[in-house]
Amino acid sequence: MRDEVRAELAIDGSSSLAQRTIDITTTGRNSGQPRRIEIWFYRFEDSIYLSGLPGMRTRDWLANLAADPHFTFHLKHGVIADLPAVATIITDRAERRRILAKFVDEFNRRRGPGPEADLDEWVDRSPLARVSFVEAD
Repeated sequence: MRDEVRAELAIDGSSSLAQRTIDITTTGRNSGQPRRIEIWFYRFEDSIYLSGLPGMRTRDWLANLAADPHFTFHLKHGVIADLPAVATIITDRAERRRILAKFVDEFNRRRGPGPEADLDEWVDRSPLARVSFVEAD
């Protein structure tokens, strides 16, 4: 992986929303067609994650990754790169809590005054997938 790509992925709690905003292209679980959406990514320890706000139903992108975990991670601010990747959906409640605690804390700090995001709600109802990049041969 190029050094400038590694630098773009090295976000932390002070990174802007623009620095976190990417696109992903998954394969539609029913159609088999490419599906591209905009999403935020997060970094925890040495791993990259995809997540989102809590919702009542499973996100299409997460269902697509459950059916076929191979996708493309598109950097689009600063460095432009299309990175082949594989997703691992995180379902273990303790692991979700450990990871999402940091994301909720960052979310609440960025959001400012007002009602805070609730960690239990995120653990129960937020999508969460770990990203592994596929190195080119």
